Amino acid sequence: MKLNMVEISSVIGAFASIGTALTLERVGVASGILTGLTTCALNVFYMLRKDAREQRQAELAIRETEARLAALEGKK
Repeated sequence: MKLNMVEISSVIGAFASIGTALTLERVGVASGILTGLTTCALNVFYMLRKDAREQRQAELAIRETEARLAALEGKK
């Protein structure tokens, strides 16, 4: 698709009007919201992995304890 000069200048004008409508305050608010959402998503991801890791460790500790108890009962 080939654009002619009028279409190109129209697109440039549209982006320029969007750029001039954004004030520093609005950019700050938008970046703050984006940072907050990103932090929340990463925290949820990290906590899910941490919970899974702790669950595996707990299951391993239970199996280890059961094996020790079985070994002690076998010695009696």
